[in-house]
Amino acid sequence: MTESWPRRLMASLTLLVPPLIGLICVVIGVAPSGVAGLGVAGPALTLMLVYFWTIFQPHLLPPPAVFIIGFVQDVLTGAPIGLGTLVLLAVQQFVLRERRVFTARTFVIAWFGFAVVALIATTAMWTLVVLYQWRLIDPGPFASQLLLSVLLYPAASWLFGQVVRLLTHLETV
Repeated sequence: MTESWPRRLMASLTLLVPPLIGLICVVIGVAPSGVAGLGVAGPALTLMLVYFWTIFQPHLLPPPAVFIIGFVQDVLTGAPIGLGTLVLLAVQQFVLRERRVFTARTFVIAWFGFAVVALIATTAMWTLVVLYQWRLIDPGPFASQLLLSVLLYPAASWLFGQVVRLLTHLETV
């Protein structure tokens, strides 16, 4: 028996939610916050998004969506085009391979996992920017972003979890 068209439409719309949240994270990330010093290095919301969705619902955030999110972020932040995209795609593939480690544990382990992934991603991004600009740059903003991202991951994870619960509920209705 085939599914009704409203159910198929809902399933199709569900596939758009994580990528749209990713684009919202990009916009939030580039919007001025009004907090002194935060404009230079806000939290890596898209990194949090890619990490979370790759662990809990990887089919809802496929690599082409991560590519688009990374590309839009690179364009809007003025970063070298492709560097942030490359880092996000690498993070997604790494987390996908190690997904079992992160999902079979407590939240503290997942949070620690995010801290490790964020450290690797931040170091990779800093290194790529240094190589791209062919000069040493101040790692301070990268370190600030790393610290802020790790501290805010529990809140982002909770929000993304609420979206997962809502999508699960909508699928059963």
